[in-house]
Amino acid sequence: MSSLLELRNISMIFEQKSGMLGKPTPIPAMTDVQLSFEPGEILALVGESGCGKTTLGKVVTGLHKPSKGQLLFQGKDVWNMNKAEFTEYRQSVQLVQQDSYAALNPMRTILQSLSDPILQHKIVRSRKEAHDRVCELLNTVGLTPPEQYIEKYPHQMSGGQRQRVLLARAISLKPKLIVADEPVSMIDVSLRMAILRLMSTLNKNLGIAFIYITHDLATARYIAQHGRMAVMYLGKIVEQGSVHDVLAAPQHPYLQALLSAVPVPNPRIAKAKRELPLKSLDMPSIANPPTGCSFHPRCLYASQTCEQTAPSLAPSGKTIVSCHHVEKVPPWTIATVK
Repeated sequence: MSSLLELRNISMIFEQKSGMLGKPTPIPAMTDVQLSFEPGEILALVGESGCGKTTLGKVVTGLHKPSKGQLLFQGKDVWNMNKAEFTEYRQSVQLVQQDSYAALNPMRTILQSLSDPILQHKIVRSRKEAHDRVCELLNTVGLTPPEQYIEKYPHQMSGGQRQRVLLARAISLKPKLIVADEPVSMIDVSLRMAILRLMSTLNKNLGIAFIYITHDLATARYIAQHGRMAVMYLGKIVEQGSVHDVLAAPQHPYLQALLSAVPVPNPRIAKAKRELPLKSLDMPSIANPPTGCSFHPRCLYASQTCEQTAPSLAPSGKTIVSCHHVEKVPPWTIATVK
């Protein structure tokens, strides 16, 4: 059986113009990305800001047409679908944005924002049915009693409440996959766990698959604890596998560096942590990426081969890793305390 959604050698290249007559500069936001998503699973996509995570999310949801490669939904090429098939795909793959205030029309009530999509797609037939369905959706996402929220405008709600509204809007179209792009980064720390728990509940109860995009390894570990993780760097996937395997024994030097940068609450361990295993703290520009392996300017184990040839993803232990010298990279530990 085919996967729910599959990216086959997807590249996304933007063009940046300098001046009226300047020659466009190609910017490779994604390069030869291969990923597949199964029904009902959760995949956490992690990496530094600017690595291409959001671009991947927009490609998956059909907001960007890839420059190269194929995007397959239930085995069919999305960009060769007929109108009916494409409409089904767009309805089945929904996006939850990072900025909940910008994602909601400030001039429309919550009832209006949630009822318009289900009326347009003929999920309900009347305004009365739409009102009842919106109340059900608000109950599902924990905004109870719904009568307290249904006539409010976005500015009258907290960030956490607006994020729940975005989730309600996403599930209103009965999707098979939701792309959640940094959904908790703009809400208070005290409310983040509630949103993550809600997403887990929607995954379990409704069977919706999630792509959780984040730079926060802690929330990625929590939301995808029984799922997979893919690590992205400068538009490429450098390591992927089950969350437990990837985080318990990270093999790519970049992921080891990310984990080394995470604060440790135990002061004895924190004091004994080794220095960040990087040559440089600065990430190269995605507009002018390095030749060969994109991580080699920052990697302690880089060789001439790394400078000249880009590695491919290959099995290593329980994960797949994109690294020429994965056997030279020492096992990762938080610290060695005597």
